[in-house]
Amino acid sequence: MLIGSKVKRHADTLFEHGADKVYVCDNPSLAHYDTVKYAKAIEELVERYRPEIVLYGASPQGRDLAPRIASKLRVGLTADCTDLQIGNYKHTDGNEYRDILYQIRPAFGGNIIATIVSPKKRPQMATVREGVMPTPSRQDGRKGEVIEFKPSLNNLKNITQILKREKTEKRVNLKGAQIIVSGGYGVGSRDGFNLIKEFAAALGAEVGASRAAVDAGFVEKDHQVGQTGTTVRPKLYIACGISGSVQHRAGMDQSAKIVAINNNPEAPIFGIAHYGIIGDLHEVIPKIIEDIKKRRVD
Repeated sequence: MLIGSKVKRHADTLFEHGADKVYVCDNPSLAHYDTVKYAKAIEELVERYRPEIVLYGASPQGRDLAPRIASKLRVGLTADCTDLQIGNYKHTDGNEYRDILYQIRPAFGGNIIATIVSPKKRPQMATVREGVMPTPSRQDGRKGEVIEFKPSLNNLKNITQILKREKTEKRVNLKGAQIIVSGGYGVGSRDGFNLIKEFAAALGAEVGASRAAVDAGFVEKDHQVGQTGTTVRPKLYIACGISGSVQHRAGMDQSAKIVAINNNPEAPIFGIAHYGIIGDLHEVIPKIIEDIKKRRVD
């Protein structure tokens, strides 16, 4: 679904990345995000075309919209999924349902991974973490079908009003990074995190962090990787002083290569790392940086 003002032109980009149909709701009153109007547009679209599955990004807007629409349509909703699959499901009533959406997410503080299904209600709905599904390769010139949809947005009761808008440039691009160097609580301090930044700079990498490091004030939340941060799939992920909780692993375990640096040989992060270095990161990382610089000179 493309919702907004003057957004039809973006349909071509979606087709080139694999979409077959794009439902366009283009209205001047939708130029800026408005919960009531956007929810009304999606409700009418779903009721008219009756899809089996509706997915939302687990962005601030998606997290705001999805529960409202699920309540209106009286269907279930699974929030912040870290994986999606299609499979069959046998209900306790004896009925078997085919091609059901398996909605997978950490639960109970990340202690278990829950698989949730909604076999009887349609549409099946979920919000999905950014980076969970990689963007398909672009096929220049690929075409699809544009379906224009005009919802009734008049006489809606809305108690909110946009008084001012401020834009700030995003300084961290974890999702698009090929290399990420992440620091955890084991870094020790905000000053100590400068070593992580220096390591990332030497590799031309983005700086990531665990939630523990963010909560401790070592680094800003924009850098957080994991269940409550950004889901990433870089070619190389280096975890420094990160124990490897379920919540953190859910956001980076699909990385092509994972290197862990930790002084605890029993740390869970070593269970998914392709390469592990057991040692004090404050001793290990400076030696790696020195070697990187030496190789460049040579």
